Amino acid sequence: METLIHPDIFGSHVTAFFTGKSPGADIEKISRALSIEKQKIYLPIQKHTNKVLVLDSDLSPKIADAVITNARDILLGVQVADCVPILVCDKKNSVIGTVHAGWRGTAAGILKRTIETMSGRFKSRPDNIKIAIGPSIRWCCYHVGYDVLEAVVKATGRGEYHMQKGEALCLDLATANKYQAIAAGIPEGNIWMSDECTYCYPDKFYSYRHAKGTTGRQAGFIGII
Repeated sequence: METLIHPDIFGSHVTAFFTGKSPGADIEKISRALSIEKQKIYLPIQKHTNKVLVLDSDLSPKIADAVITNARDILLGVQVADCVPILVCDKKNSVIGTVHAGWRGTAAGILKRTIETMSGRFKSRPDNIKIAIGPSIRWCCYHVGYDVLEAVVKATGRGEYHMQKGEALCLDLATANKYQAIAAGIPEGNIWMSDECTYCYPDKFYSYRHAKGTTGRQAGFIGII
């Protein structure tokens, strides 16, 4: 059974959705479902960097964990299996983006860098940018070491995105990214966030932690097509 989650934040003329295990990040299936050429679907080579790629006419795969473009008829994608998939859109200036935010990317402020790049390159105003934060591992299931928590807290500041349960340090990367977006000037009303945890629903989503290693990927996609 295919899972397509459509955030209702972007409005008309923007195609945006998150997938579950099926269709996952299968470009063939996405291409058929949307009647879009495979060559028009762009997935970067993700390496847990803080690199934001500005995509122009060169659609060759490049290393980046965030991609933005003002090109129409391009579907940008991001692959995850517990990390946070984020879709961004400034409809006024026809700019879209995808962000892969694991703990390293969150600690490096990759979403903030994406927003800053949209502003610097395409004159996007934060109050015109809307954001959808997709399913990811949530604090109910994401126990981390002190070094990871400290790195994310240093980048994010104070807020209700971590807690201690007994000996466990529980971190919520999705909420940390929401705090970072607000700190970058995005109005809270411009942010949509899934409440689903990938670890809690292993039949629906891929979870690296639940699988204890190698697993598949689901995705988030956005395009003005």
